[in-house]
Amino acid sequence: MPDAVAEDDVARAATAATAEDSALPAGPAPGSGPGPAGFEQLSAVADAVLYEGYLLYPYRRSSPKNRVRWQFGVLLPRDWVERDGPVAVGVSGSADSWYQQTECLLRMRRPDAAVRVRVRYLQTQHKQVEAAGPDGGHRPVPSLRADDGTAWLTFDEAVPRETDLAVALADLLDGREHTASVGAPGGEATEPLPSGAGRVVRRREEVRARTTLTAVRLADDLVRLRVRTENTGRSADPGAPREEALRRALIATHTLVGGDGVEFVSLIDPPGELARPAGECRSEFTFPVLGGAPLARTDGTSPYGGHEASGGSTGPLLLSAPIILPDRPQIAPESPGDLHDAGEIDEILTLRTMLLTDEEKAEARATDPRAAEIIDRVDSMPPEVFARLHGAIRSLSPAGSPAPAGPPTPAGPSTPGGPFASDGLFASDGSSGGERPAWWQEGGDEGLSPTTDTVLVDGVRVGGGSRVLLRPRGRGADAQDMFLAGRAARVAAVFHDVDGSTHLAVTLEDDPAAELHAWYGRFHYFRPEELEPLTAAEGPETPAPSAPPGPPGAHAAPEPPEAPAPAP
Repeated sequence: MPDAVAEDDVARAATAATAEDSALPAGPAPGSGPGPAGFEQLSAVADAVLYEGYLLYPYRRSSPKNRVRWQFGVLLPRDWVERDGPVAVGVSGSADSWYQQTECLLRMRRPDAAVRVRVRYLQTQHKQVEAAGPDGGHRPVPSLRADDGTAWLTFDEAVPRETDLAVALADLLDGREHTASVGAPGGEATEPLPSGAGRVVRRREEVRARTTLTAVRLADDLVRLRVRTENTGRSADPGAPREEALRRALIATHTLVGGDGVEFVSLIDPPGELARPAGECRSEFTFPVLGGAPLARTDGTSPYGGHEASGGSTGPLLLSAPIILPDRPQIAPESPGDLHDAGEIDEILTLRTMLLTDEEKAEARATDPRAAEIIDRVDSMPPEVFARLHGAIRSLSPAGSPAPAGPPTPAGPSTPGGPFASDGLFASDGSSGGERPAWWQEGGDEGLSPTTDTVLVDGVRVGGGSRVLLRPRGRGADAQDMFLAGRAARVAAVFHDVDGSTHLAVTLEDDPAAELHAWYGRFHYFRPEELEPLTAAEGPETPAPSAPPGPPGAHAAPEPPEAPAPAP
């Protein structure tokens, strides 16, 4: 199948500095720094964001979930978005909006520092199949099969767009904002089909948009930078359905920010002295995270002492995405290629794709060129590549390495003399103090009861029914957990994982659906060191009678109580 998009190489609308802008310092050599070339360090993650949800398994047009597309970072014309009132502001771009705003902190390391921004998005392109008529004309059809057996389907594709902006930071701090057009032109291209069966016509409508950069100095070397991208176009019909409004939208919009002589501060885990200004940054419909390796001084030390050395709270790049990510996100090295479902489980999707029938694979190939690439890659995948997809453990430490910092997390049943050793910790061979067989051995689950087992947290034994305060870790925690910090919760169960760690299943006390979540086993999971007991030291309250399902890899009781009936 020929390439669907003639402009499939990224269409770049390079923006030159205006006459009133000061001359920028010379940028780094290609690929050597955090300027536009340095953005390639984040290219794999940025592309995963760009094509998130572009086309989902089973990659066929007939699949219902591929009929409702473009769910993240969608910037539509303002008159269409606000036809029923202003949009509700959120921290991610899972809701339609007409703008996207990133605010971040950066350290200005030299007077001639410059900021470089790359705005990326998709522009929709309607692929219309037209059959040839006896009079030489053409008529639109949903699908067409050429004489050589190749199928052609009418479908919406997308063209990737990028615009680079660069401005001297001193100019922004003088109170001058920098605005540039980041829109894309409309167009039409026609491709004849073999044997005169018909043609494919691809049409794009113009996308009008602009990005504005402003900055405020907070201290001698500390700056708050704002990058705001807006859809400045108008809808042909504010009452039109969403699929029509998407013709003039920016889709999967995200921003890469770098520069010369600057370093960006983590907004997820800032240094202590910058916690307040970091908390005052307001990003709307996007979520900025650090990219690139942690920065260090030329003498090998970090700019912020031990805090920086322990994980890195500054970086040379920033990725502001419409989905919530951790600092320094990476693509798993085992992944052989994009499956258009960020956070995807490659092995499962690959196995499912292998099981598609020949007819289903043919439809997927006819749906979209990127779907055809996925099918071809799976069909030709070498066994050794597929074998690498069968899981990878990155959280374990080598044998003999020091234990991670933090309070101990002993666990064990509330009654003495149970299957656990006195401290409840697993030995390095997977057993517990020599008294308990490893989880893969017979009897490894004997005596475990998630609703009655307890774990010591700050000297208090916590288990099912205990009240706790949530204190998620600054680093290494799920990105969603930060929004639960300081919330009161109730423990439902204690689970002992196969790697020797412990997790507690909790429900939020102020969640009106907490009882419903507990009924069918939907919980939040935290480590003991991420909790602060609120229950009196004498022990947990009487646990609920039913045991909820645990997280993947957790031990379950050998004979759990009967599970509740599924929700109607």
